[in-house]
Amino acid sequence: MKPRILILGAGFGGLELSTSLSEAMGENIDVTLIDKSDGFVFGFSKLDLLFGRSPEEMIRNPYSDYAKPGVRLLRETITAIDAEAKRVTTDKTVHEADILVIALGADYDVSSTPGIVMGVNEFYSVAGAAHLAKVLPRFQGGDVVVGVCGAPYKCPPAPAECALMMHDYVKARGLDGATRITLVNPLPSPVPPSPDTSKAILAAFKERGITFIPSTRVMAVEGKTVALDNGSTLPCDLFLGVPKNRAADVVVAAGLTESGWVPVDPYTLQTRHPGVYAVGDLANTGVPKAGVYAEGAARAVAANIISQLRNEEQTARNPGAGSCYIEFGADRIARVDVDFLSGPKPFGTFHGASQALRVDKEHFGSSRRARWFGRQAGGGNRQI
Repeated sequence: MKPRILILGAGFGGLELSTSLSEAMGENIDVTLIDKSDGFVFGFSKLDLLFGRSPEEMIRNPYSDYAKPGVRLLRETITAIDAEAKRVTTDKTVHEADILVIALGADYDVSSTPGIVMGVNEFYSVAGAAHLAKVLPRFQGGDVVVGVCGAPYKCPPAPAECALMMHDYVKARGLDGATRITLVNPLPSPVPPSPDTSKAILAAFKERGITFIPSTRVMAVEGKTVALDNGSTLPCDLFLGVPKNRAADVVVAAGLTESGWVPVDPYTLQTRHPGVYAVGDLANTGVPKAGVYAEGAARAVAANIISQLRNEEQTARNPGAGSCYIEFGADRIARVDVDFLSGPKPFGTFHGASQALRVDKEHFGSSRRARWFGRQAGGGNRQI
């Protein structure tokens, strides 16, 4: 019988893992990839949607376009996970596997922050970004709060990008003089592993009059007031929120989490259950919750699975390194390369904001679309 590999979640990790397995094994492997959504959306595309750069239909990459030898992609909702038996129950059937990879990403816990409503005042979901895109044209100035409700959260630089892009938006409408933008973030700096990146972002904030409140999280949104965990409040006419992130309920119910996330070997991504891996945002690896890190981890898991099936030594290791592109406004993009696992402590290299780096960012997106979906269209045509 062909080895049965079950992958839960068709995000960065699931797509890269299934693609790598297919490239190496083709029809000699039986891979089932499960996701409840109808398509993949790059996280960075939500900012383009929010600020009117790309319509919703342009940022979706339909799973119906995904076709790889040896892989079937099913649209099902996972209702139970038995990691010990490597058995997964969905709303349609029961799947059993020889190898199980959980790549369901991070979910959102809005119940812990009163006043945060998914699809209404947060920009981390497609529905939320689409709704706020309709709200922005009616905004006539006032206090804007970009608020993070907890850490860790997906794509650490995204709130800073949102604040800078919001400044561009109000300036283009002639509302910059009547608008005050504040970013509230539990992190001590915009990008803690890279002081140079944080310094550049803070300089951009100062130049634009954006207030940064570090080491602080949003506790509640009450009408036109935002309550912070330091006991203070902020006036707010427009709230752009980042909900508290957490592992999905089905993962917690399976008994796979500790302190909210799935513990794994950071280099092999193996859980405490033999033959069961966790990849991406839900795995506690010590690296950021961002697509590029999930992708690197998935490649390592794929390489070791392939070695296992070929009775070869499993030597691949999660690199824990990646590049994040940061929108600086004025059509300029910066990049920070951060390595979390190869040295005694994380370190980052900053590449200053320029229009030239937009080409790199666009290539990042187009190359993944071509690799996973075999096409260049979709996913937004401007950014990553």
